[in-house]
Amino acid sequence: MTTLAIMQPTYLPWAGYFGLMDQVDQFVLLDSVQYDRRSWQQRNRIKTADGAQWLTVPVLSKGLREQRIQDVAIDTGRDFIVTHARSLRTAYGKTPYFQDYVPGLIDILEKGHARLAALTMELIQWLRDRLGITTPLLYASTLETTGSKAELLAGICTHLGATRYVSPPGSKEYLDNSTAFADRGIPVGYFAFEHPQYAQPFGEFIPYMSVVDLLCNCGPESLELIRKGCKIS
Repeated sequence: MTTLAIMQPTYLPWAGYFGLMDQVDQFVLLDSVQYDRRSWQQRNRIKTADGAQWLTVPVLSKGLREQRIQDVAIDTGRDFIVTHARSLRTAYGKTPYFQDYVPGLIDILEKGHARLAALTMELIQWLRDRLGITTPLLYASTLETTGSKAELLAGICTHLGATRYVSPPGSKEYLDNSTAFADRGIPVGYFAFEHPQYAQPFGEFIPYMSVVDLLCNCGPESLELIRKGCKIS
């Protein structure tokens, strides 16, 4: 059996994103669909002394409502790299594993990517490797598939020879209303994630931060904590 999951690339994803990635044989980054303004595709949160803080990558979107994720250009006129690097150093500078992760992340930010997807996907690959996840990553934009929603996802599964598709729960409604997977004989499982609780600086625990928060606080134990919260039904 070959299991497959498909997710849009997001900026510095949360722990559950990598939990799903770890549970399957192949993980497709869906960069070929329409970009959503002010979504996880360009931003995420870290925990700071003032609570959760957004880190947002500025992009060029005016007059470009129909652009695909792979085509979105970063607004290089706004120096978000300095801001994000400073925020990461301030938030995690005193955590146990700061040196193992944050300098490497900042090195990637400072490459000055022109495209949002190029930045987010390099960060996702780097974070996957640091966590110790070995699931191969594929890019939807490199596959010859068409359609939308369930038809697109099922088509990608067929193209890659998947025998089971694992979906995040947020897609259940439109998958249940489609016969795209049933028509191809591909069963669908649903991923659930119980967020681990661990020691954070700055008071009460806040879940659903970027996985950077987990790595800086728990280091090499991060993947084990993620796996404890994963379930597929």
